[in-house]
Amino acid sequence: MGVRISLPVPVSKYTMNLKNFVLEAYDEMRNKVTWPKYSFLQNSAVLVLVASLIFALFIGGVDLGFENIMTWFYDLF
Repeated sequence: MGVRISLPVPVSKYTMNLKNFVLEAYDEMRNKVTWPKYSFLQNSAVLVLVASLIFALFIGGVDLGFENIMTWFYDLF
């Protein structure tokens, strides 16, 4: 009896394409993307929070106004 050698498992072109895609995406994210500084992200987060608060207060005020107008209108009848 001789030694049995198994043949390598053929790799499909889709597997190689997926592997290349993942490797290239990692390389691009690591070496080619310019990431913002932490202080810029903090300033942007504060800006979004303040704008969201102002927008929420405005929408709440409009809703309260419409509620009062509709209550007044329905009380007439």
